[in-house]
Amino acid sequence: MLHPVPLQAQANKVEGIIQADQFRLRYSVEGEGQPALVIGSATYYARAFSQNLRKHLKLVFLDHRGFAAFDGKVDTTDFTLEKIVTDMERARQQLQLGKIVVIGHSGHSYMALEYAKTYPEQVTHVVMIGIAPNLSLEGEKLIEQTWHESVDPERKKVMEDNLRRLTDAELAELSPGEAFNQAYVRSGPRAWYDPHFDASYLWEGVELNMDMFNYMWGGVFRRIDITQGLADFHKPVFLALGRYDYLVPPAYTWEPLRPHFKDLSMRIFEKSGHTPQLEQPELFDQELLQWLAR
Repeated sequence: MLHPVPLQAQANKVEGIIQADQFRLRYSVEGEGQPALVIGSATYYARAFSQNLRKHLKLVFLDHRGFAAFDGKVDTTDFTLEKIVTDMERARQQLQLGKIVVIGHSGHSYMALEYAKTYPEQVTHVVMIGIAPNLSLEGEKLIEQTWHESVDPERKKVMEDNLRRLTDAELAELSPGEAFNQAYVRSGPRAWYDPHFDASYLWEGVELNMDMFNYMWGGVFRRIDITQGLADFHKPVFLALGRYDYLVPPAYTWEPLRPHFKDLSMRIFEKSGHTPQLEQPELFDQELLQWLAR
């Protein structure tokens, strides 16, 4: 078995690399308590969860292949959901985490749930944040309908101003990864309860493999059917949604899927958008920890 290579060790914090095929997945282990694996960017998500939560959980922030440096050439066969799940299990074993809470935000929620279906004996709880049952074209239509019908003029005005300050033509002149980051920041009124929130700092130093994101978000997650495998799935699932999230379809799209889950707890955060763990950290931590202790 390969062993992770430590990059830095601090009091209660360890960083390193997990080698997964030709990909170098960075990780950061912070906090104490029950291990909780947060899949996504180790850089981005270490900034998105509170210091308070680190007093109660050992948070393990792990890159997936869409955020990792790699050697040689890659193609879409390197980015399958099955390989992402295998990487997560590789990290769990090499870091000797034992049974884990698995956490995913946005599209990474699908990775967390799929991991739990594949390795249920290694999972105690699943946390899904800021996500809809899928990211289909029909869902995109619902997003735009909700934006058009439900959003106040002031929020729409901030979005229009952002589009004028940074045009699509200017985005096209940037590298694909930087364009993605800047577009995300530009869409703040759709992503955050505070439409003026500047998310730039979250993306500092975050590199993206856009082929992976185009393949997963533009293909796999459009067609995904998360009900597959739920008939025999008994792990408790915590679903955290923001009332002001206009990046994913509305919360009501979950209603037809509720009967497929044996144990689903949904919590809507009234002063949050896409990222309630950052926007309402005290309430998010309280709700999550109470649910874990249930």
